[in-house]
Amino acid sequence: MKKVLYVPLDDRPVNLDDVIVQGKSAGIEVITPCTRDITNRLDSQKTASGSILESTFAPTFGNMPNIRQFILDHANHVDGFIISADMLAYGGLIGSRRLRSSESGNYPDYDASTTDLLDVIRIVKQAYPSKPVYVLDTIMRLATTTYVEGVFQNAYDESRAFMMQPRKEVFSFHEILNGYDTKPDGSLYEDTTTFNKEHYYEARRHKFKTNYYILDQLLRLGYIDFLAIGVDDSSTQGVQANEITFIEGYITACLGGTDGQNPERAIILPDADGLGHSLMARMANHLLCIENKTRYTVRYFGPHGSTIINPYEYMSVHENISHHVDIVGGRLVSDCPDVEIIAVTDVSQVSSAIDKIESNSEHRIPTVVIDFVARGAANKDVTEALLDSPATGLLLGYSGWNTAGNKIGIALGMAQARYAYLTTETHCASIDAATDAHGTLLFKRFLKDYYYKTLTIGEIRQYSRANTLYSNIPYADANFLLFNSENDYHHVIGMLRERMQAHTDTLAARNAFRIGHPHASHSIRQICGEVWSYSSYISACIPYDNPSFLWHRAFEITVNPDVTLSCS
Repeated sequence: MKKVLYVPLDDRPVNLDDVIVQGKSAGIEVITPCTRDITNRLDSQKTASGSILESTFAPTFGNMPNIRQFILDHANHVDGFIISADMLAYGGLIGSRRLRSSESGNYPDYDASTTDLLDVIRIVKQAYPSKPVYVLDTIMRLATTTYVEGVFQNAYDESRAFMMQPRKEVFSFHEILNGYDTKPDGSLYEDTTTFNKEHYYEARRHKFKTNYYILDQLLRLGYIDFLAIGVDDSSTQGVQANEITFIEGYITACLGGTDGQNPERAIILPDADGLGHSLMARMANHLLCIENKTRYTVRYFGPHGSTIINPYEYMSVHENISHHVDIVGGRLVSDCPDVEIIAVTDVSQVSSAIDKIESNSEHRIPTVVIDFVARGAANKDVTEALLDSPATGLLLGYSGWNTAGNKIGIALGMAQARYAYLTTETHCASIDAATDAHGTLLFKRFLKDYYYKTLTIGEIRQYSRANTLYSNIPYADANFLLFNSENDYHHVIGMLRERMQAHTDTLAARNAFRIGHPHASHSIRQICGEVWSYSSYISACIPYDNPSFLWHRAFEITVNPDVTLSCS
């Protein structure tokens, strides 16, 4: 079994648990740092006066020196590397956007502690030049992080609105660093009230210098084989715009790209939490010796993706799909696909989408489904229709989770890693384990994206908010640990576990899986040209104490089902 060293963006399940299972679905063992070294948490302490919360503090970030050492210690024993620059250099995504009160130095000597950490990438590539090194990096998002080092919801709201305002268009690296506060007419923006904008700008300057260092000192010089840059929480205008334009220009001028992208070296697009999935898929192609790029077509059921821009993104859905296809190592074509993407963009066309999915299963066309109808969760009507169809169990990828970019990265990452494995592996025992892993991941996507994010989260939030300890905290579910009593926190955990047990049983019985039914639904087991073999879904369960609020908030849960399918 091939082994991949993976340093995740943070320890949220979408970036850690799911990518590990995705690797298993492609016959890859994913080696990660120990849990304590990649743990990220929001503030865990507080001060209050009666019913007024005054401050929060004591977040948790990853241990960067330990992560650097982990990479060096395991480099000789793995076949490839996928490394989050945010975790390596800042201890995770939230660490990379911490407000900074002091200035950093001039590029490239802006912060020796940061560049020393990043240079472990150079060391590894020099020592093992034949091993692929893939890096995921992010452009700092618009908003501050809520409840990290005392930043409240009002600061998030003000910062996102403030940073979405247009800035003067500039092009050079130094002009960008010095122009974050400049309006298009050359005047400066007004002061902020709930956060220190200069501390925000210093954080932004430091992060952008890191973005440039990775491009200019590591990727350009050949120490990174592929770089995926995600623009986290973006907009069609604002403080990120000049940074995006600069990076696109650099990829074109210095890295042989076209229109700001190079499918062989670097892609920049709106995403963050889907990048681990996408790069694991690209790694599967390499390790499984896939010679030709997988051909993808996309069919929209509803408005074409070129007409849709997600509120948290700067690029159309169609462009985003196209560039995600580049990251996973595929290519977008107009017909004769190896894999077809079904993009549902209007709930009124879901029945037509289901007809196409079922037709694809009959004609042995591997299929990916992405639900773009709802924001942040799966749409009820779309999902109910999918779960009514046995063809859904055959999907190579699916997602309805969070932003458009997240959905695309997760679904396409799942699909490409699995397709690479299905068309190359012949060892029966390996196929059994990988088939279970894929079935588990597909089942989890519906359990989490729909049964939790659509059906259960509202009940959790309602209870938490109704029982907040503080009159100035309307969204207690943003940090149960601080804003609800211990008894209420245990109550919502109990609610979660009861609901998810019931939902697991319900989901298992749906036509998509038909577990326990004499005619269970199937997953694709192997593809040998025109000949497909299948495995039947046999069982699905989750331990009662498994579902939890890893980050002590309602937004995302840990839930790790175990699904088994029939053997050969």
